[in-house]
Amino acid sequence: ARSLEAHLGMRPAAKCCRCQAAHNFYQGFAVVSRYMSQGKYVEARELMYSGALLFFSHNQQNSAADLSMLVLESLEKSDAKVTDDLLENLAKLFSLMDPNSPERVAFVSRALKWSSGGSGKLGHPKLHQLLAITLWKDGEGCANMLVEYSSSRGYRSEVDMFVAQAVLQFLCLKNKTSASVVFTTYTQKHPSIEKGPPFVQPLLNFIWFLLLAVDGGKLTVFTVLCEQYQPSLKRDPMYNEYLDRIGQLFFGVPPKQTSSYGGLLGNLLNSLMGTGEDDDTEDGQEDSSPIELD
Repeated sequence: ARSLEAHLGMRPAAKCCRCQAAHNFYQGFAVVSRYMSQGKYVEARELMYSGALLFFSHNQQNSAADLSMLVLESLEKSDAKVTDDLLENLAKLFSLMDPNSPERVAFVSRALKWSSGGSGKLGHPKLHQLLAITLWKDGEGCANMLVEYSSSRGYRSEVDMFVAQAVLQFLCLKNKTSASVVFTTYTQKHPSIEKGPPFVQPLLNFIWFLLLAVDGGKLTVFTVLCEQYQPSLKRDPMYNEYLDRIGQLFFGVPPKQTSSYGGLLGNLLNSLMGTGEDDDTEDGQEDSSPIELD
């Protein structure tokens, strides 16, 4: 592959580097704009992408975000075809942006729209996957994005399901910290969720209790919790699959096996009737007392 200097010629590339070295960012943007106006979108895009990475490396968030948006503009104006390389570049820029910056939300919205290629509304599946990897590493950023996505594209009746999915997936990765951060941030910032806990939505109460139960590690509490909230858990067939895994990771539930008892409750029953819970029964009557759940 030819170098950036070979694409643009030594003079403009060197000039842009000098501008960056002198922190004269706006002059550097003028160089990029000139190439955009000449229709040299591929060359300009490569220069802007390299410049954005450089600015990110020096914590120049505003200038880096401006260049990132120009990268998207070049894709939109040039009618560039969606490729894996371009999607990975966009995901890289997104991962470097400040999670709390408004530019990050605008960037991902435009990136998803461009990646749909006019054939869909939600964007290219690979871009969703790459963005998810970044978001799932950042609990607060994930929560903010879920709030934005739920508010703009989701149904009000499903406001609780957005965060439930994320929390359960974090717990399946054994990441309790991010799970708690996502839940707290989402429920505090979402405009359609009244202050809690407790919450109006039963599923949110379940997630709240689940996070507490994970810290306590009591299988009996986990069992009762899942039984009491089955109506809410039936809203998405994946919930019980996630809870099977969570039960194994945090409560000592054995891996799912073919038996007369199936699914999550079957695993819980098998565990309770086995010999592995002898230590819990020695804790007194605490676990056998009724548990009140809202």
